[in-house]
Amino acid sequence: MGRYTGPVCRQCRREGQKLFLKGERCYRAKCPIDQGTGIPGMHVARRARKMSEYGEQLRQKQSLRRQYGMGELQFHRFFTEALRRKGVTGEILLQLLELRLDNVVYRLGFAPSRRAARQYVLHGHITVNGRKAAVPSMVLSQGDVVAVKDKAKSRDFATKSLDAATKAQMPAWINLDRTAFKGEIVEIPTREQIAPIVDEQAIVELYSR
Repeated sequence: MGRYTGPVCRQCRREGQKLFLKGERCYRAKCPIDQGTGIPGMHVARRARKMSEYGEQLRQKQSLRRQYGMGELQFHRFFTEALRRKGVTGEILLQLLELRLDNVVYRLGFAPSRRAARQYVLHGHITVNGRKAAVPSMVLSQGDVVAVKDKAKSRDFATKSLDAATKAQMPAWINLDRTAFKGEIVEIPTREQIAPIVDEQAIVELYSR
């Protein structure tokens, strides 16, 4: 499956909820979800019917995958890794997704969205524990320190994003030092600390079919 390059608001409309794919724009009155815009497509009303159990599980998976901006194969690899580890598979999956480098950069407020954070990391503006990190899907651990490079171009972008960052964006499991443009993962997030409103058990059941 190739990278999606279409309008991201269409994905939110398809899932029927805000996926926060456009940063601060998602909080504006023009958001299609706030305006009540329905599912995209010409024949939506004609095909409207009660969703099957499989359909519900698929929508949960698609919603989570799109929220983190991942392709199907990459998302499945994360699920496989969660399945391999000891513990509750659904919760571990969410923890792995939250600990991705691009997501942590977004959570710290260094980028306005996960898509922007991914580009920010790919362009070499971020370091992890003092070393350059340019792999957005890199999974971090407790104690890792994520920082913006000490360059004007890197920090100008981060400053603008920090000024526009919302309180909901900053989780309790990350400690931000705004003056030093760095943040530390102080603990592994629990299920209650992870933002996505999703039924992760439905995703586990979907992949267990």
